[in-house]
Amino acid sequence: MLKIKVCGLTDPGNVKEIAETTPDYMGFIFYPGSLRYIGDKPADSLFRCVPSHIRKTGVFVNEEIAVVIDSVKLFGLDLVQLHGNEQAKYCEYLKNEGLTIIKAFGINNLSGFKILEPYMDVCDYFLFDSRTESYGGSGHKFDWVKINEYHLDKPIFLGGGIGPEDAPLIKQLKHPHLFAVDINSRFETVPGIKEPEKVKDFINEIKA
Repeated sequence: MLKIKVCGLTDPGNVKEIAETTPDYMGFIFYPGSLRYIGDKPADSLFRCVPSHIRKTGVFVNEEIAVVIDSVKLFGLDLVQLHGNEQAKYCEYLKNEGLTIIKAFGINNLSGFKILEPYMDVCDYFLFDSRTESYGGSGHKFDWVKINEYHLDKPIFLGGGIGPEDAPLIKQLKHPHLFAVDINSRFETVPGIKEPEKVKDFINEIKA
């Protein structure tokens, strides 16, 4: 059964509401260039609102390694999502620190999937998103047919402009390594605030 990650959360009250829709992952963006940046001193309550069965994911873009490690410890993150131009050596260092890593790639910027091979042993998951200057959250889709060219043995998250109406199409995707769906901007009232009913209906339909 597909897992669901709700990303770009910024408000403790909204986090509580979204947690009640039972996603598998909840994402918090530590990148100052994002409209959904949680700030340089996020409230502890933002993370305490997340039940233990939902995995907290910190999203970083070309961040200093020490900052990533400190953030994981300070906020109790379960995974880190690297959404910039991080090289395999960067991922290897974090992996050796015991972190679980999602490495994001902009699909419309790939001519093939061979460039992912150096990351195979140093990441736990790949996330395929639409390539944008803002590193995600654009609301734009890439051509999902592209993932049929992916044959590496690494589970993938599907992101990039997924909306409430896409659940039936996603359920038709039969790729053996499709592990999870990452939803964000198209479930919002304003950047960083998700609509619980839309999220709940989407999760229920995906998992039905």
